[in-house]
Amino acid sequence: MESVAGEKAAAGRYVAIDCEMVETGERLPDGSFRKKKSELARVSLVNYFGAVLLDVFVKPQRPITDYRTEVSGIRPKDLKNAMPFLEAQQKVLDIVQDRIMVGHAIIHDLSALRIKHPRYLIRDTSKYKPFFEYNNGRTPGLKTLVDCVLDMEIQSGEHSSVEDARFTMLLYRHAKEEWEKAVGAQYGLKMKQFFEKARQREEKERRRLENKANIERKKVKQQLKEAKQQQKKRKADDDSSSSSSNSSSEDESSEEEADESDDDQDDSE
Repeated sequence: MESVAGEKAAAGRYVAIDCEMVETGERLPDGSFRKKKSELARVSLVNYFGAVLLDVFVKPQRPITDYRTEVSGIRPKDLKNAMPFLEAQQKVLDIVQDRIMVGHAIIHDLSALRIKHPRYLIRDTSKYKPFFEYNNGRTPGLKTLVDCVLDMEIQSGEHSSVEDARFTMLLYRHAKEEWEKAVGAQYGLKMKQFFEKARQREEKERRRLENKANIERKKVKQQLKEAKQQQKKRKADDDSSSSSSNSSSEDESSEEEADESDDDQDDSE
């Protein structure tokens, strides 16, 4: 998927999420592990157009027992300077707040991040009923949906949370119109309030950016004005210096002519 810039790189109203996990456990005195479970090791967020809003490796809070590299794509070097869990968690919360969150089997991502999100703002492609037809009425996998709905192939090897998030968003966009009708029928008032709040937020952001642009334009205009003034001053100084130099040359020339006149007078005498 091509990268995007400008307005299409902003967060907007829709954010897709995907996480990669590793296996961790409690280390026992004999070196073995117990209570093994999955922990967050990478989290990625993209906007409606696939622009990356966040993509960070996250340091698990317990010892790692299996990197699951063949699926997760996570390697020891990736977590060497990884972001602390609580910092990554807060970054995610800051982005997804008051936005529609798109994901596949999103409950696992929320669980790994230990966060909650309003049900009416969740669009889970693993639970969207019309998608069940692509797996004989059962819950479809992301790979199956991308193949059947988008006619594309993913997850042929190691997973990429950025890639998975982008394709999840594409699936949502494919079904968005009908999907939102169904959500509206169930959460009509809440969705109306959400979109009005989103509109106000976007208008506020538009004004902020507009004000910022105006300030930058004024700053550039002032810099140009000052540059022109300095240029005029330098020119005036140069002209003054040149005038003084010419005046000095004329004085010297006059003195020389006077001297020559005196010499001529002496010769004639």
